[in-house]
Amino acid sequence: MAVERDLAPLLLQSARSAPAITLTGPRQSGKTTLCRAVFPDHPYASLEAPDVRSFAVDDPRRFLAQFPDGAIIDEIQRAPDLPSYLQGLIDADPTPGRWILTGSQHFSLAESVNQSLAGRTAVHHLLPLSRGEATRFAHCPEDLDETLITGGHPRILDRGLDPPKWIGSYISAYIERDVRTLRNVGDLAAFGRFVQLCAGRTAQLANLSALAGDCGASQPTAKAWLRILEASFVVFLLPPLHSNLRKRLVKMPKLHFYDTGVVCHLLGIRTPDELHSHPLRGSIFETWVVSEIAKQRVHRGETRGLSHYRDRSGTEVDLVVEDSERLTLIEAKAGATPSPSFLATARRVAAQFEGQHVGELTAVYGGDHIQERSEGRLVPWANLHRADVAAPHS
Repeated sequence: MAVERDLAPLLLQSARSAPAITLTGPRQSGKTTLCRAVFPDHPYASLEAPDVRSFAVDDPRRFLAQFPDGAIIDEIQRAPDLPSYLQGLIDADPTPGRWILTGSQHFSLAESVNQSLAGRTAVHHLLPLSRGEATRFAHCPEDLDETLITGGHPRILDRGLDPPKWIGSYISAYIERDVRTLRNVGDLAAFGRFVQLCAGRTAQLANLSALAGDCGASQPTAKAWLRILEASFVVFLLPPLHSNLRKRLVKMPKLHFYDTGVVCHLLGIRTPDELHSHPLRGSIFETWVVSEIAKQRVHRGETRGLSHYRDRSGTEVDLVVEDSERLTLIEAKAGATPSPSFLATARRVAAQFEGQHVGELTAVYGGDHIQERSEGRLVPWANLHRADVAAPHS
């Protein structure tokens, strides 16, 4: 079943002006389903199929000649020279919205697109489901711990699949198939241990030397592996806030996963009860909140403006949303009982921003009731997509 994705209006808008659209994102995030739903009249070709891929690689001109009015070409990074041939077709006929290209490996796709289709294609990213999108499925979980374990891959919610079983196969396929085609990976077993270590450090500072030491790899190797996880949309690095504050701020990014279901599986968490008592539940919830807001913004076309605050004394705010007019400080608190302490740190940090307008302080928490307080508001996790804390203000 195809449900409406928040990115759909942006794709349609781009199709009215750009000759090509390039859609990237992790495997199984719904790219194919979205493109075929938004552009139902376009012919479709997937380069995952060996015979189709061979045709596109061996005879790209004849392959593209099949589609005089354009097409959806899936997993185009599997034929890396194809964008070069598309360039000539687009230059000869720059009619908007003819070519829809998708890919799951961001760096290899970005290389070919930047070299061949720069200025000719609009690039968008489709991430796993946000909470608002997930609620459009009949099998959307309503419990917080179940939500964290389930994650946001559409196939799980569409078919009512068992999340741990499906995610286990997904992780195995990613490491065993996709990573073999990527550079900078020699020892797959060591890379698998590295991914697990990253899961154990979600919502923590991305200390490469510590990660390298824990998995027995060199720091350059750990850095290369982390880039692969970023390029495959498995993890993202939340940058530190850049500010002229007198406080000395930590300059290290924080590590987050786009999907908490993947984090839970890598940590051996299989049931909501196991998660509820797990020592990393707070970190997993923080990653869920940060990734939720990141997904909302990316699906609106906003790819910047998120950071974290941490000073040398250890005072930190989980997420800072920056726009042209104000800063929004957001804390993630997994507890179900609302407390004024949820906003205490954000309130202290807000006082540091002299001359900068700080908007309403927000704590996203694991309970059920919205509370408007003089110092800010407490937003239940299930209402985060309605609270619109991710919306840019101009």
